[in-house]
Amino acid sequence: MSQKYFSTRTSKDHLSFEEAVIEGLAPDGGLYIPSEIAKLPEDFLTKWKDLSFAQLATEILSLYISEEEIPRADLEKLAARSYSTFRSDHVTPTVPLNKDKNLWLLELFHGPTYAFKDVALQFVGNLFEYFLVRRNAGKKENAPDRDIITVVGATSGDTGSAAIYGLRNKKDVSVFILYPTGRVSPIQETQMTTVLDSNVHTISVKGTFDDCQDLVKQTFADKEFNEKYHIGAVNSINWARILAQITYYFYSYFTLLKTTDGKVTPRFVVPTGNFGDILAGFYAKRMGLPIDQLVIATNDNDILHRFFQSGDYSKSVGDAAPVVHATLSPAMDILVSSNFERFLWYVARENLASTNEEAGAILNKWMSELKTKGKFHVPENALAAARKEFSSEHTSDKETVETIRNVYNDPASGKYVLDPHTAVAVHAALARIAANSNTSAQYVALSTAHPAKFSEAVNLALQGTDGYSFEADVLPDEFKEMQTKETKKIFADKPDIELLKSIIVDELAKEKKTA
Repeated sequence: MSQKYFSTRTSKDHLSFEEAVIEGLAPDGGLYIPSEIAKLPEDFLTKWKDLSFAQLATEILSLYISEEEIPRADLEKLAARSYSTFRSDHVTPTVPLNKDKNLWLLELFHGPTYAFKDVALQFVGNLFEYFLVRRNAGKKENAPDRDIITVVGATSGDTGSAAIYGLRNKKDVSVFILYPTGRVSPIQETQMTTVLDSNVHTISVKGTFDDCQDLVKQTFADKEFNEKYHIGAVNSINWARILAQITYYFYSYFTLLKTTDGKVTPRFVVPTGNFGDILAGFYAKRMGLPIDQLVIATNDNDILHRFFQSGDYSKSVGDAAPVVHATLSPAMDILVSSNFERFLWYVARENLASTNEEAGAILNKWMSELKTKGKFHVPENALAAARKEFSSEHTSDKETVETIRNVYNDPASGKYVLDPHTAVAVHAALARIAANSNTSAQYVALSTAHPAKFSEAVNLALQGTDGYSFEADVLPDEFKEMQTKETKKIFADKPDIELLKSIIVDELAKEKKTA
């Protein structure tokens, strides 16, 4: 099957995989989705169960990337190189948290920046480089026809450092990462700002993550600026990010298959902000992986939880003004979950539209309403369909702290230290376990970051606990050394698109001078 990609908002202009990845965001503001959700080989359960993570990734990637675009041998090398940087041989191991309750953790923090974003962004960085090397073959250095990519991304914490580590020193790639001033953890900020490579530019923006994300979208929407500087995306709006994350659902499934008797249909519980992580699970399930449930775990920024209760996708509660709550799980402090648009396209196509184009028009209407009115409502049949794919739970800061403390003190968990985002998922999973009469169900909470990245929440929960020491028990040596390194960053005193564009132009000019 030769996959093509089109925008959620028009369903026109079918692009190749390379074009969709390089463009990132569609010109109409929509997100690229594949022309078809790939179906698995009939024998995948036996054929794939013993593959390494990189081998499994190659199989899944090849279902969405044609041999004509990336030959199989090259795809294997890309996958192998991307996952050679991880500290675990399993890349994303699934480990028991409480065997008595059939509760597992899918540890996604073994990459270079200790966060789940590494799984995708190590691959995306190598992918960008692969395409550019091919495009620039035979072209002279600094030639006017040389292809470049200016990556512009927003981060609530982990995407930024993962993108920087994936793209640092990549030829013909410049990367600009925007983050909200004072709204990422000190470790996250240090990880970003201690990378001094000339092609890396970290911008602290006075505002919220949503302000940063809006700036990125405005940059893409500026056609003249985009064409001149070849703007590319590494946020989870980029399809390659979602595609790369599908692999760990399969790898986790095969791990459970080997450690439990007989068939297993896991219930994945995912701490959710921008919806990319759990969307990969949706694609895995639609492809044919036997997933029983996908549970969205939210913090106090619970637009998704509220949607599944009422069908209202609203930036605010009632008549209150929209606000992003600063929580102990800051990577989830997001007002609008960008990737939810991809899922909504399928809801519209399968329940409200007779053609792809009609589904695109419905999505465009909903997103216009969200922009102008701050909300939209989906019909009852569409909400019912959405509830068949996902359910949701809400976790407060108080419950996050209690979960970190309770898990650490539970003898069944062996003093395991959760990061606050993982704690949101574990709290949701434990709530489901307590309410569920099926004692054989296997719950897998996605552990999205190393606890060392969030000292405030971890110490709030565990400070004073007998025998606990953050320095000794949690903090890796790499993080200790990072505190002494030189840093660089740019400060933007307001979330203004013209200010951002001037920063990009100035920094690119400096890069050329030092090249």
